[in-house]
Amino acid sequence: MELFEQLADKIKGQNKTLVFPEGEDQRIQGAAVRLAADGLIKPILLGKKASIDATAKKNNFDLSQITVIDIASYPKDDFKEMVRVLVERRHGKTDTATAKKWLRDPNYFGTLLVYMNLADGMVSGANHPTGDTVRPALQIIKTSADASRISGAFVMQRNDERYIFADAAINIDIDAQTMAEIAVQSAKTARVFGIDPKVAMLSFSTKGSARAPQVDKVQEATEIAKQLAPDLPLDGELQFDAAFVPEVGQAKAPDSSVAGHANVFVFPDLQSGNIGYKIAQRLGGFEAIGPILQGLAQPVSDLSRGANEEDVYKVAIITAAQSVAN
Repeated sequence: MELFEQLADKIKGQNKTLVFPEGEDQRIQGAAVRLAADGLIKPILLGKKASIDATAKKNNFDLSQITVIDIASYPKDDFKEMVRVLVERRHGKTDTATAKKWLRDPNYFGTLLVYMNLADGMVSGANHPTGDTVRPALQIIKTSADASRISGAFVMQRNDERYIFADAAINIDIDAQTMAEIAVQSAKTARVFGIDPKVAMLSFSTKGSARAPQVDKVQEATEIAKQLAPDLPLDGELQFDAAFVPEVGQAKAPDSSVAGHANVFVFPDLQSGNIGYKIAQRLGGFEAIGPILQGLAQPVSDLSRGANEEDVYKVAIITAAQSVAN
């Protein structure tokens, strides 16, 4: 099955609810209508009701299967409870007046719906920079128990080939602990996409063939990751060819269970990860799906501001699949 058919099959019948803070946008509405009609998710659109209705009327969208929330007219008692929950969650860092102000922002409102389990995930970013989506998630949902930071993974797909590249989107530089956590999170992401993870911790060195502080970091990260997930097939430090090509893996790391067969590639910094996925995309002809945010306790996805309706539709499917995996 094609990737998104597999993911759709995984979420169908799960009654997952996703909140879209940019509910007035034509792209968001179009995707939400399709998702609801296909029986994949229950969408919640946030925005001014008059504007949402105007967009729907202009595009002949039927919103009868979709929940629309206008924050300005949200029931007072329910809003008051949300304020209380937010203040409590912030442990004294946010007072009641600030919480009320934040919750007038649809990204904060939508994030709190997820935290309160009134939605299973959130998709935003079509009209907002990444920070406006990620900041509320970090302040309210926060990272999962096995992660100290979020990271960004790409699914690289070409015909029947499918790989995970991380971190290729978020953290400019990382220490060994963070690289190890990203490896474990990336394995979880791989399973969401039907990949049985075999994780390579990448370097310009294979098993001590070079010496440098950068190599030491990857070696340390490998040991930490093995402690975090002892049953996970994972090895390092490995050069990409040793991780990917069976003959090279056998020659350079003959005792490795991963070398030559890796399908999850963890990069030592953002520079190499970002360059690597774009080379695979532009020269190798791979489709790059992402970035997929990893490490949050509940799923939140960030759209590109250049996203079209199809992009929104697919990202929503991914987000719902992450929710099922959680």
